[in-house]
Amino acid sequence: MKLTPKKLNSFTLFKLPSAFLCGVRAKELNSERCVVTVKHRWINQNPFKSMFWAVQGMAAEFATGAIVTDKIRQSNKRISMLVTSNNAIFTKKAVGRITFICNDGLLVDDALAKAIETGEGQTIWMKSIGKNKEGIVVSTFNFEWSIKLRAS
Repeated sequence: MKLTPKKLNSFTLFKLPSAFLCGVRAKELNSERCVVTVKHRWINQNPFKSMFWAVQGMAAEFATGAIVTDKIRQSNKRISMLVTSNNAIFTKKAVGRITFICNDGLLVDDALAKAIETGEGQTIWMKSIGKNKEGIVVSTFNFEWSIKLRAS
């Protein structure tokens, strides 16, 4: 079964309700990238009338995690995944619709191949860049994902 943006958005409704309520939505998912958007609204703002950093983080992490999840499903192997570290840089006030894009699908392919071949856990640093409607970067998030084969 192919993982689609619609299925990802249904997943957030039932398994990540805070992300769903804050407006985090998948727009595109393919073998190389994932696009996730979130719109600044009353429910996800900070006292400075911009988007709360944690909401940006949810959208950014979702863009990276959706790729990892999709690749694991395609491998037909029992593989666990976990964020082990992250960092972020905020460069502009986040207002309006913010679009997070992760283009690290090929990195995931390499790490999964190594994990399956060696049986050892692997880590991948994935980047998700958030831009406003003018195309200006408002934040950049990096997530370190750990993947490893589960015991059969």
